[in-house]
Amino acid sequence: MGDGRDAGVDSTFDNFSDATEPFAFESEWSYWEMGQSGAVMPASNPCPPPFQPLTPPNTDRAPFPPPALRREPIDAPPGTNPGSLSVTVSTAFHLDARLLPIPPDIIVVTQDGVRFYVHSTMLLSGSTNNFNELLSPELVPQHQAGAYLSVPEDSSAFNIVLHVIYDVSCASYYPCLDTLADAVDAMAKYGITPKDHILPSKPLFALILNQAPIQPILAYCIAASHDITDMAVPVSSHTLSLQLQYLTHEVVVKIGPIYLRRLFFLHLGRLEALRRLLLPQPHLHPSTTTCDFADQKRLARAWILASGHLAWGDRPDISASAIESVLQPLANYLTCQLCKTNLMECIKQLIVRWAMVKRSI
Repeated sequence: MGDGRDAGVDSTFDNFSDATEPFAFESEWSYWEMGQSGAVMPASNPCPPPFQPLTPPNTDRAPFPPPALRREPIDAPPGTNPGSLSVTVSTAFHLDARLLPIPPDIIVVTQDGVRFYVHSTMLLSGSTNNFNELLSPELVPQHQAGAYLSVPEDSSAFNIVLHVIYDVSCASYYPCLDTLADAVDAMAKYGITPKDHILPSKPLFALILNQAPIQPILAYCIAASHDITDMAVPVSSHTLSLQLQYLTHEVVVKIGPIYLRRLFFLHLGRLEALRRLLLPQPHLHPSTTTCDFADQKRLARAWILASGHLAWGDRPDISASAIESVLQPLANYLTCQLCKTNLMECIKQLIVRWAMVKRSI
């Protein structure tokens, strides 16, 4: 299981009682409330041990997805004392979280055995496909007691999905970008449209954007694969230091043709703009006794050689200081003050125009 800080889980619920009592720990919800609302399994059903699948292994079918809701008791492993079993429960979605005025009616168990106590009404209201067809208002009557739902995601990613559904910030868990990417994909899977929830005003938007300088392609994949233009635009500027010809097939498929085309046009467009800006040479000045036309042509040739080095360097992210470091040393070989002035003016105009070239898709 992942980092506890990332997943938002706690393992404090130890020492369950035997089958004659609902739970050994105290909850703000009375037992009558939990039984009527379906917050927990009936007292006759012992709690399943941690990390044990809710359905027995079956080699004839894939382990996921299991039946959507499960209320059957699960026997403890041989030699295990049911009273000593412990389960890992989310620190944000537990029985006493009070996220809604009513107690939770579904226990979602992730792949790594973490339990999330949530409300079926929230899962259904935020989903366009009945939570990947695992829930249904007709098949899941209200106040069903002891409803279990197994999901193949790990707790770190699913924790973020639930925070989005409940419109609560998950920034306190400091999730890494890989976890955020898994969570956004899971949102789409469960019918929670990422484009409608990852907005500039939402915490999840800032969490992804803040990590874009470290993993620009992954951040761009998140935005592109879910058509989040507001995110793809600022993230694309962080990809300028990358060489797109080395993108893997998996990444290309994930980005998709539309956003891949826009990304290539950004890189190629900046390279073409740089070559175009380097074409103008320092202006010639009237011939003097110390600097005639032939002397000024030597400066022009030196400019062409230096600008060619910049133009074909294949660096759409080249900075103004890098350009100056190549062109300004040409002045060291000039004895004419007018030539030096014209050279510096040409470099200045180049830097200003380069700063105005578009840096994002």
